[in-house]
Amino acid sequence: MLSNIGVPGLILILVLALIIFGPKKLPEIGRAFGQTLREFKKSTRELTSDVMEDLEEEKKDIQKSLK
Repeated sequence: MLSNIGVPGLILILVLALIIFGPKKLPEIGRAFGQTLREFKKSTRELTSDVMEDLEEEKKDIQKSLK
């Protein structure tokens, strides 16, 4: 989705955000967005590791039952 946005589109989005939110509020919004993105990545990593652990356990169980 974001791969189609070029440099001019990105500049337009930043200018609009600056006009709408103002220069004082923009850094706060950026920080909040960064924290949200960090939490999302952390949750995704945890979920992925849980699923991988479950798959490994299932693999071991299957291998044990085949022997």
